[in-house]
Amino acid sequence: MALFPAFAGISEASSGEASRKELDWLSNPSFCVGNLTSLSQRTEEVAALASEGPPLTRSPLKSEPSDDSDTGQKLTQISRKKKKEKKKKKKHQHRKKAKRRQEQSSSSGSESDTDSGKDRSSRSIRDGQKEPEKPSQGSDAAAAAAHSSIWLEDVQTLTAVFRTDKKPDPANWEYKSLYRGDIARYKRKGDSCLGLNPKKQCISWEGASAAKKRPHKPPERYFTKKSVGLLRAEGIAVCSNPEPPSSGLVTFIPVKDSAEVAAPVPTWLNPLGIYDRSTTQWLQGQGPAEQDTKPPESQQDRESAVLKARVEEFNRRVRENPRDTQLWMAFVAFQDEIMRSPGLYALEEGEQEKHRKSLKLLLEKKLAVLERAIESNPSSVDLKLTKLQLCTEFWEPSALAKEWQKLLFLHPNNTGLWQRYLSFCQSQFGTFSVSKLHSLYGKCLSTLSAVKDGSMLSHPVLPGTEEAMFALFLQQCHFLRQAGHSEKVISLFQAMVDFTFFKPDSVKELSTKVQVEFFEPFWDSGEPRVGEKGARGWRAWMHQQERGGWVLVNPDEDEEEPEEDDLEIKDRALPRWQIWLAVERSRDQRHWRPWRPDKTKKQTEEDCEDPERQVLFDDIGQSLIRLSSPSLQFQLIEAFLQVLGVPSGFLPPASCLYLAMDESSIFDSELSDEKPLTYFNPSFSGISYVGYMEQLGCPRWTKGHNREGEEFVRNVFHLVLPLFSGKQKSQLCLSWLRYEIAKVIWCLHNKKKRLKSQGKNCKKLAKNLLKEPENRNNFCLWKQYAHLEWLLGNTEDARKVFDTALSMAGSSELKDCELCELSLLYAELEVELSPDSKEATTGRAVHVLTRLTESSPYRPYAGQVSATQVLKARKAYERALQDCLGQSCASSLATEESWDCLGSLVKCFMLFQYLTVGIDAAVQIYGQVFAKLKGSVLEGPGPEDSTSSQSLTSVLEAVTLMHTSLLRFHMKVSMHPLAPLRETLSEALRLYPGNQVLWRAYVQIQNKSHSANKTRRFFDTVTRSAKHLEPWLFAIEAEKMRKRLVESVQRVGGREVHATIPETGLTHRIRALFENAIRSDKGSQCPLLWRMYLNFLVPLGNKERSKGVFYKALQSCPWAKVLYMDAMEYFPDELQEILDVMTEKELRVRLPLEELELLLED
Repeated sequence: MALFPAFAGISEASSGEASRKELDWLSNPSFCVGNLTSLSQRTEEVAALASEGPPLTRSPLKSEPSDDSDTGQKLTQISRKKKKEKKKKKKHQHRKKAKRRQEQSSSSGSESDTDSGKDRSSRSIRDGQKEPEKPSQGSDAAAAAAHSSIWLEDVQTLTAVFRTDKKPDPANWEYKSLYRGDIARYKRKGDSCLGLNPKKQCISWEGASAAKKRPHKPPERYFTKKSVGLLRAEGIAVCSNPEPPSSGLVTFIPVKDSAEVAAPVPTWLNPLGIYDRSTTQWLQGQGPAEQDTKPPESQQDRESAVLKARVEEFNRRVRENPRDTQLWMAFVAFQDEIMRSPGLYALEEGEQEKHRKSLKLLLEKKLAVLERAIESNPSSVDLKLTKLQLCTEFWEPSALAKEWQKLLFLHPNNTGLWQRYLSFCQSQFGTFSVSKLHSLYGKCLSTLSAVKDGSMLSHPVLPGTEEAMFALFLQQCHFLRQAGHSEKVISLFQAMVDFTFFKPDSVKELSTKVQVEFFEPFWDSGEPRVGEKGARGWRAWMHQQERGGWVLVNPDEDEEEPEEDDLEIKDRALPRWQIWLAVERSRDQRHWRPWRPDKTKKQTEEDCEDPERQVLFDDIGQSLIRLSSPSLQFQLIEAFLQVLGVPSGFLPPASCLYLAMDESSIFDSELSDEKPLTYFNPSFSGISYVGYMEQLGCPRWTKGHNREGEEFVRNVFHLVLPLFSGKQKSQLCLSWLRYEIAKVIWCLHNKKKRLKSQGKNCKKLAKNLLKEPENRNNFCLWKQYAHLEWLLGNTEDARKVFDTALSMAGSSELKDCELCELSLLYAELEVELSPDSKEATTGRAVHVLTRLTESSPYRPYAGQVSATQVLKARKAYERALQDCLGQSCASSLATEESWDCLGSLVKCFMLFQYLTVGIDAAVQIYGQVFAKLKGSVLEGPGPEDSTSSQSLTSVLEAVTLMHTSLLRFHMKVSMHPLAPLRETLSEALRLYPGNQVLWRAYVQIQNKSHSANKTRRFFDTVTRSAKHLEPWLFAIEAEKMRKRLVESVQRVGGREVHATIPETGLTHRIRALFENAIRSDKGSQCPLLWRMYLNFLVPLGNKERSKGVFYKALQSCPWAKVLYMDAMEYFPDELQEILDVMTEKELRVRLPLEELELLLED
């Protein structure tokens, strides 16, 4: 057969061996016409099955026509016959093919899948079996091949049916398994196997299950992107019924009367009158009216209409009143509401989401409104400040600093602007350095002093300038203390005390700048300053200079030399970072005083090992200010004592309070839990003192300084006590005695070996103070002295002291505030005595409170008080309470003494009622007083009554504290529900969200509750409305306490057990609280908050996230040295890098690494 059938005639016509051999390549011996016809028919059948329509009448083989070729004619005839047969048998073949496909699909589950080549060969074999059904077969070989299963390539040789491949496959040895295409795959239904006991035996199938796995979509949580979007979306308002409800009770659904609806008129289209108006219009081929086609107004359209109306109203009002700055600020704040709306200004459908989420667009709109406002009000500082805050997101820090300087140049007399500018510069990590900011504080205070003195004629003095200057001075001192420059802080206070209290009379009338110039020679003279031995002040030195020089006093020969310090490095085996921290903290504790050369030892300035310990006049000269107000002068001394670690009860102003908070003493409440009535509250307020750089979480105890430091504190008290008299001097003596008592309490809990000596020194100080003539009738000192004896365990001696003090009082009855406080403490101590002698101690307490109401002199306890005396005392308390309430609340000129007397009286009456009647009677007294005073607080006094308002607030807080203490004590000794105490604290904290003592009590009682939902809702409510940072701090502390509780339950005995209180999301909740707290300006610049955040994240194990938070903290608080020291403890590998940053920012580093290496080599 020819290879090309069209040229078969040519090959046959040629004769001769030569020509045959030349054209031999055109012949194909393995080809036959039968194969051609079978292949063409198979192609047509496949095409017929693939198409549902009529089959295509297409030639199965396309060849060129040849008149001389018989084979071509034969093929043409065969194809024509096949077309006719296919038309006749079309239906029969279609049914047969469908049936065969169904059988093949049913049996495909047990057939193996081989490679593609074998599949094609099997299809050719099946097609070959169909050839006997077709007529006109070409050859016998094709017919034989159709009746037997052979390979296509072996059609011509019928000897071998299958081919055997004896060549080994090296891939089987290389991959240790057969090729996956050669392995049969079965469609397994189910995971079981026949013949196995399902209870005892099972098969683990490695492959995928035969059943189709459905994709498991986990339920969406609240923090997913979709859910957060739903939470941010505005809810659909519920539309009320436009018709007013009837006044009577309706028991059925009202239906409109048929008479109210107009009946349709019968026409030829509506002969029965049953079609409504719209149906009739449709039958007429008319459309509905224009008002009917209007779609109903949606909720979104209504909201947009309301917002548009408000925008128009704002635009109209600012056009009519362009000078109203508050209106402009409200318009700026209204932009937030507009951007939260569902696309008020959206032009396209997809633009709503962009408008809603685009923060930049919101800031640009606010900035545009502010620029219009500033054009109308060029002298408004508030508008310019708001604009600078918005520009923080757009401008570079350098450009922003220039705008701040321009604004300060225009308004140098605005103290609020200075305070904001200093906070801005203090929190810019890129441009921050200690020396730069220190000089900026000096420039601020010197400029404000010039404005106050009248030297700057272009700008007048604004009200409250002196108080704001004092607040800025304190902010500078706490900034230097936190940066580690304790010597400069002490020098600033020393200079201010001399500049304020010991100023010569000859320079008092001069300006501040001239007074500072006169003060410089005294500072550089080397004479003793405040706190140093022999200090006499600037005035005495000036008088001596006028007389001819200072008289040198020879030092005492028997003066003891200062104790030599122990070795700084106690354990050289510790890691280098631990050694550095220990030495650095040790030097901070010992070297907080400025170094000065001792002339008696012939020392010079070159003898100082650390030049940073010397403070020059240029470091403090610009920061000196004049304080003319007596209250501010006394606050200066209190702030100085607080920096030294003395619990003076002073709180910095609100502008710098959270900047100064850097330690966690506000959460310490161990003593208050032990003795809720008489616990000693040193009131640290989260502000550490000089030399204190301990790790976060260490209990804050007043253990005092070293010997030189204690001598410094005593010298300060000896110098400043003669400067005051009356109540202020009494308060200073009380602070000194409380400082010594705090050290006694530290010895009781930590170092009992020093208790005897410390107690002896403290009693000696109390007796010396009481020996002074002006202090003999000071009941505050008597109270502290008796409390000291009680703490030392000398109960009988303490009772003698109490009885002696009460006997000295005479017949002042309930009008003396200090006497009431003394009797109250005596009664509380007796009540809290051991429960074994409960009746006796209660009798003593009732005796003390009863004798307080009698006009006769006090007599010591001799026996139980009679019922008649108790009744008389109750009547006396009631009359006194009504008189005090009427006098304090009715009179607008109520003095501070009257408010203090009211607070002390209420506390004594509450304790008396608790001891004689019960807890309900005490709660009733509190409710009566609280309801009376709460109305006065909510009315809001004017600015002229600010002092009276502060006194009223302090009285209400004290009464609330007494109430909570009584409830806590009652719950400790008997069964009582938590609900009354919780409600009392919640109501008080809504009024006073900045009271740390109330927050401590609230967190402690809520920690005992198993359900945290009420606590979380309350914290959420307070944090949304209050501007204080205390709610955030105590909310975090409450969640951390709950987390510690859950972990203690889960890890009993070192094993993991199921928790009884499953709280799996506490970690995320606490982290969210931290992130929300640091978003505000107060939170972002509070070192305590960042220290708590780091302390929480590091134990979780995510080191990279903790480092990220640390560097984020440095962006906001680059001046806080405690943050760097915490980071060294958390990331020891970064010691060198952290020290380099501290050196670059000029923070105080007392131990460079080079010196540490030398110490380790020694």
